[in-house]
Amino acid sequence: MPVFRFKDYQFDLSERTRIMGILNVTPDSFSDGGKFYDTDDAVAHALEMARLGADIIDIGGQSTRPGSTPVSWQEEWERIKPVLEALKTKVDAPISVDTFYPEVALRAISAGASIINDVSGSLENGMIEVAARTGVGLVMMHCGGGSDDSGSGGDAVEMVRGYFLTALEKARAQGLGLDQICLDPGVGFGKDRAGDLQVVAQLPRLLEGLPEAAVLVGASRKRVIASCCGDIPANERLPGTIAIHTVAIWNGAHIIRVHDVAEGVQAARVADALRAYKKL
Repeated sequence: MPVFRFKDYQFDLSERTRIMGILNVTPDSFSDGGKFYDTDDAVAHALEMARLGADIIDIGGQSTRPGSTPVSWQEEWERIKPVLEALKTKVDAPISVDTFYPEVALRAISAGASIINDVSGSLENGMIEVAARTGVGLVMMHCGGGSDDSGSGGDAVEMVRGYFLTALEKARAQGLGLDQICLDPGVGFGKDRAGDLQVVAQLPRLLEGLPEAAVLVGASRKRVIASCCGDIPANERLPGTIAIHTVAIWNGAHIIRVHDVAEGVQAARVADALRAYKKL
């Protein structure tokens, strides 16, 4: 079972599934845009997520929903900075920053972030070098064609597997330790509905033969859930979120990324207990 090491933290991933709580400090994220745009509201929500059991707080300053307008790294950093600076002395949980800008990553690390969650899928944007140089953890996510569910059909497992193999090789070549890497198959990014479901349902096949690294799945409130059970709004997708994350845990995910922390913690504990009997 892999270990996830970053800065002054170490997660033994054999112990239990870890919960990454989502904190969007944006006006336009797909399910909670604007709700925590105010710094005081954002800090209060992060503290509440930590109280409820979040192992990681993931701060994002840019929406990746379909059709969203990109913002500059300067604007993204201005959104993240006050929240990160307020939180670093108030929570024991490590702080992750959701960014694909190395400029933001470096500033966030200097301000106390321990993980960079890069959803771009790029292996050439300098983020591997940043993580190798600073000792932070790096979430490397398959993005494919972008933040939508159009995809190109075909075998999504082989597509994501190919990305992971390339990502791991590039990381090794640039001196990033395997124990600093967390792989994310990218539910909701560059895949159609079938592809999103396939990478979760067939996660063991996707990971078979790969070097052991941490694995994160983040399907919280995403469109794939609505595609299975009607066009329900994002804030009504908690049951579907729990279903897809439970299957992901059963199939080997070590970290789940959620909006609803209390419910995510409870679901993960039950899934962990069930998985323990799977091995007997």
